[in-house]
Amino acid sequence: MEANPRSTGRLPAAFLTPGSSSFMDFLTEHQPEVLPGNRQLPPVQGTVEAPHGTTIVAASFPGGVVLAGDRRATMGNVIAQRDIEKVFPADEYSAVGIAGTAGLAVEMVKLFQLELEHFEKVEGAQLSLEGKANRLSTMIRSNLGMAMQGLAVVPLFAGFDVDRGKGRIFSYDVTGGRSEERGFAATGSGSVFARGAMKKLFREDLTEDQAVTLVVQALYDAADDDSATGGPDLPRRIFPIVTVITEDGFRKLTEEESSAVARSIVERRQEQPDGPRAELL
Repeated sequence: MEANPRSTGRLPAAFLTPGSSSFMDFLTEHQPEVLPGNRQLPPVQGTVEAPHGTTIVAASFPGGVVLAGDRRATMGNVIAQRDIEKVFPADEYSAVGIAGTAGLAVEMVKLFQLELEHFEKVEGAQLSLEGKANRLSTMIRSNLGMAMQGLAVVPLFAGFDVDRGKGRIFSYDVTGGRSEERGFAATGSGSVFARGAMKKLFREDLTEDQAVTLVVQALYDAADDDSATGGPDLPRRIFPIVTVITEDGFRKLTEEESSAVARSIVERRQEQPDGPRAELL
């Protein structure tokens, strides 16, 4: 499939052959060995040690959805990286946050971005949000062999559904099983604590700013109880990655915006270490 530098400059025949609008189907037919799921790993004893991304959270609000992640990657009981990025745009109206084996997860995100771009170029239209969620499910399932060896990838997918006019959130398991979440969701090692925090604070009528504050509060609570999740690091100026997706498209909060939210939460936590209180009834 590689181009010949001495040729007339024409594309190889593989690129001119009619086929599926799926980039993964194209690779499966013409160069299957480059797909992550087709790689053969050498036999290993025990768990493979590799950097892992941890906690990803999402919350919807009228008009869109917020997707955020902490910045810590761990390898066993060691902090492998303090400022890793775990939230990426998938296309103009969707984003994916990664938890699990960091290297494989980033590679999967890049392949997913190509998958959506390839479909749009071939079909002349964007894939529906439901279709994007299904494509990601297929990619996760293709990684099952590596997941069984401890190299799992469990992302969180969110986007603005232009057909329904609202934000939607999808979570996955290691087999590619897909579930649509209502209101909020979390994945990764600190997800239990983050989900508990959001469960008490989430409301259907949140504004965009309130939804942003909600997810950062949830990440703070996750870091408070989960050693693999990193909280706001004020001395190093490392703050959560926060993205907002609305009918205007994908937007990543600037460092100034995310730091302002994180700093205000840290300041309030000096007075209330356990965070805001929810009403009993």
